[in-house]
Amino acid sequence: MRTKIVAGNWKMNKSIQDTQQFIDDFKSKLDVESKEIIIVLAVPYTHIYVASNLSNDQFSISAQDCSRHESGAYTGEVSASMLSSAGASYVILGHSERRSYHNESNEAIADKINRCLDQSMSVIFCCGEQLEQRMANSHFEIVRQQISESVFHLSESQIRSLIIAYEPVWAIGTGKTATSDQAQEMHHFIRCIISEKYGQHIAQNLPIIYGGSCKPSNAKELFSKLDVDGGLIGGASLNIDDFITIIESA
Repeated sequence: MRTKIVAGNWKMNKSIQDTQQFIDDFKSKLDVESKEIIIVLAVPYTHIYVASNLSNDQFSISAQDCSRHESGAYTGEVSASMLSSAGASYVILGHSERRSYHNESNEAIADKINRCLDQSMSVIFCCGEQLEQRMANSHFEIVRQQISESVFHLSESQIRSLIIAYEPVWAIGTGKTATSDQAQEMHHFIRCIISEKYGQHIAQNLPIIYGGSCKPSNAKELFSKLDVDGGLIGGASLNIDDFITIIESA
């Protein structure tokens, strides 16, 4: 059975002081010793070092992106080696906001994945369709293309360091949520794609989490689906009680 994963993506929120207070309170309230679950907090770049020093064996720290370059004259960029040295164990790559606001291509995301794996960090790779693509019934084709162009260059050993997060873009920050059946349908499709390339064993052990407006009210139903292995949580991860409720639903 695959281990459940709940990752909180804070996006561009909270000060360092807020982060310190959140993590102190989070540690005092979190009680998952009886559950086998991986918990990740994806904090802003500036907070990674502080957050990693405050973390314990119950949760890990993630970055929200990284540069596709190893080093050099790239003003404002942050490399995978910098993130690793600051204490990040995970990196979110290919998030829909990066694709939309920064025009990130599948090729660029593939480069970023390589940089992170070179630093022995795990990757939370995001994929998913826009509303118009869903309405045009091209959502399976879009997700297949995103995965094949960004991930399929990886070896069997490298793919084991990947977590795939399916995020229907039309359900992020809109108040809409894909039904649990829609989530299961796409997660199963993704697992079949992985199986075609890497075989059934790897596909059955690869975690696929849901990233579209998952909240306390729907987490349990979503996480109960066969191929939904947890969630990439946005706004609800900024509230300790909501985030813990979601974790307890896994």
